[in-house]
Amino acid sequence: MATIKLLVSNSMRGVMDELLPRFRRSSGHEVVPSYDPVKLMMERIRKGESADLAILGGSAIEDLEKMGKIAGGSRRAVSSCGVGVAVGAGTTRPDIGTVDRFKHALLAAKSIAYTEQGASGIYFSKLIDDLGIAAQVKAKAVRKAGGLIGELVAEGKAELAVQQIPELMAVPGIQFVGPFPKEVQMTTRSYAGIFSDAREPAAASAFLDFLLTPASARVIKAKGHEPAP
Repeated sequence: MATIKLLVSNSMRGVMDELLPRFRRSSGHEVVPSYDPVKLMMERIRKGESADLAILGGSAIEDLEKMGKIAGGSRRAVSSCGVGVAVGAGTTRPDIGTVDRFKHALLAAKSIAYTEQGASGIYFSKLIDDLGIAAQVKAKAVRKAGGLIGELVAEGKAELAVQQIPELMAVPGIQFVGPFPKEVQMTTRSYAGIFSDAREPAAASAFLDFLLTPASARVIKAKGHEPAP
């Protein structure tokens, strides 16, 4: 039995919670995940941290391959996801069906939670500036570096949360309202790659094959992602 070290972005947490036990039962291998926003994960890797496998959003895996950190030819597409909105369980769901209604919901909310370092938070900071409501939103922002931002809503520390859809769906005690309007949506694609200095490359490859099976794709979709073709 091998122990596979996995570096993975927060958007995959719900997927991993369900799939890792299944993989352990079917293969005998243990996967030990470490979660962080992509920006922070890249900083960790640049400082020398390594693992067996990484699953990260955007161009991170391609960038790591160019740096020699990820083995050439091991990069595989896993899924894609958008950004959405959530509120507390049992509370009124705001209408965010159009850009104007989305803006109104943001302005009407008493407090809005989003990340400082996560991809969704970085994008949202730019979006509210583009929409001309940055000052109003920042005045009532509740922020932390990363993690599941919906937990702030579940704890009663914020009224509305903005994050990638799978991360919102992974938090109990909140309800997912819906995705950003398509005109202002950001889609992030996640890729996997095996580290060049992986201690368990064969086991990591086996886990990646497992992750790309139809059965795993059903779990990926159920957790708010769109599985890669």
